[in-house]
Amino acid sequence: MKAIVVEHPGSPAELTWTEVPDPEPAADEVLIDVAASAVNRADLLQAAGHYPPPPGASPILGLECSGTVAAVGRDVTGWTVGDQVCALLAGGGYAERVAVPAGQVLPVPDGVDLVEAAGLPEVACTVWSNLVMTAGLQAGRTVLIHGGGSGIGTMAIQVAKQLGATVAITASRPATLERCRELGADIAIDYHAEDFVTALPAATGGRGADIVLDVIGAKYLARNIAVLADGGRLVIIGMQGGSKAELDINALMRRRGGVIGTTLRSRPATGPGSKAEIVARVRAELWPLIARGAVRPVIDSVVDLPDAARAHRRVAEGGHVGKVLLRAPGGAGVSEPADGVLSHTPDREDKSRGDR
Repeated sequence: MKAIVVEHPGSPAELTWTEVPDPEPAADEVLIDVAASAVNRADLLQAAGHYPPPPGASPILGLECSGTVAAVGRDVTGWTVGDQVCALLAGGGYAERVAVPAGQVLPVPDGVDLVEAAGLPEVACTVWSNLVMTAGLQAGRTVLIHGGGSGIGTMAIQVAKQLGATVAITASRPATLERCRELGADIAIDYHAEDFVTALPAATGGRGADIVLDVIGAKYLARNIAVLADGGRLVIIGMQGGSKAELDINALMRRRGGVIGTTLRSRPATGPGSKAEIVARVRAELWPLIARGAVRPVIDSVVDLPDAARAHRRVAEGGHVGKVLLRAPGGAGVSEPADGVLSHTPDREDKSRGDR
């Protein structure tokens, strides 16, 4: 098969579409013919040489995919050849085929086409595991989501709104702020023009945020704690602003707050707190919301997989809203305009950007 290989790590990395050995599914794995994958910031970090895959994982980039089941291991039940699926991966999505533990495979939700389904597993599992399973989001709470225009941000806005929360986001560009409002954000803070530590309490009667979902890390640590409501929880899922900062324990204690750091990729495949456990919860609790159109994948653009370097540049530059997808050769559901960036055009009524 062919896959994207990192020939020379860096920022940007040299990415090459070339032949590699076919994956062989283990007894508990499903082999998927890939229709599409998606770009996550973890892919850019790995391509730069800063984020090696977990032990035993494929060295090929790609933490999610959609496609068709090509084969199943002897111990697999519930999946058959020909099923259209999407999957959460530890690696391997930037390829024509990938093998994945059966517990990390999901059906393509009703109303979602096969290509756009590639943008669901990582954000769905990240958002549901952190907002619902970790932070215990309930109706009536206020959630602050940093990076509201990202793939995670656009999913988190919709999920939190469906669960009855007041949703606040930070972003910068006017078009991004407006798009977040369209998706359900009640409070949209331009971090270039406003300090969210001041703006959010002003918009919530002085209360602040019951939950902060943060992709920045060290740079925002003190300010995130300052904006917490009494008993609030800060959930850190990224380190775009660094990994080391001083924690003011007194400030945290005054708010009876909690700071939680989580990752998805390094979780075990099975057992308590595993990827399989998260995937099962997502399928049972979030997939019905997607199937009835209450929550939708938000797709910024689709690029042909052999041209993954272009997609990486788009994510690195910022300004995209939602997911940047990588369509495998032979994939369908997109058309290519003059600028070479593929825009999403499914046959059905287009709800890929969250329109309701």
